[in-house]
Amino acid sequence: MKKIFYILIFSSLFIAGCNNPKKNSKTVNLENDMGSNPEDNWVSLIQENSMDGWHYFQDNGKKTGWDIKDGVLTFTSANATGEGDKSLVSDKDYTSFKIHLEWKVSSGSNSGFFWGVKEDLKYEFPYVTGPEIQILDPAVPDPPLTQAGALYGMVVPSKWVTKPAGEWNSYDITIDHNSNQGIVVHNGTKIVEFPLSGVEWDKMVEPTKFNNCDQKPWQNCDFGKFKTGKISIQDHPGVISFRNIKILEL
Repeated sequence: MKKIFYILIFSSLFIAGCNNPKKNSKTVNLENDMGSNPEDNWVSLIQENSMDGWHYFQDNGKKTGWDIKDGVLTFTSANATGEGDKSLVSDKDYTSFKIHLEWKVSSGSNSGFFWGVKEDLKYEFPYVTGPEIQILDPAVPDPPLTQAGALYGMVVPSKWVTKPAGEWNSYDITIDHNSNQGIVVHNGTKIVEFPLSGVEWDKMVEPTKFNNCDQKPWQNCDFGKFKTGKISIQDHPGVISFRNIKILEL
């Protein structure tokens, strides 16, 4: 009887232990530790003193102009050498993502952020495949469609919130092909929304220089045709700096 009694007690304790919520809570903690929250999956695209993760568009080993120091990535056109476009493109391809970046420009200069860039020798520039969010000194008297924060040539920012040349600005850009939505938040203010494909996108492209752009003096053009591609930051005359670039794939 004693043996049966001890067996019954042991069995009861084992069953109670299995049903104890404190015991099972380790599973939840493990999932959290493994990054089940997507917001934990942001990846920095800026190294402290290395350009790892980036390369020159159609890199031939002879292009210069970009350097990085203490986490600030800078293009100085006066130092640029080599033939062809000197924009930087990511080593990795992206489809749907959120990206945070901070930028500043010298007086009168500009740049741009591109996505869906196809790196192929038949494409002369990143902008013949990748749409652009404009980066620009707000003192430059450009038309609204090419002001800072605009979807270049297609969507005007709803507000003007750009800080002057020499000051840091921020972009938080969402490119989500799952919901067919692009969003630009500039210095904390949402200023632009747009579709990424479909009838509405085609209507936006139609009046621009990117419509039938393979008839332009560029080698080839497939503007906005690639959902998956490189992201890119543009070379242009002046001094252009970026920092705190991080990306979250969706």
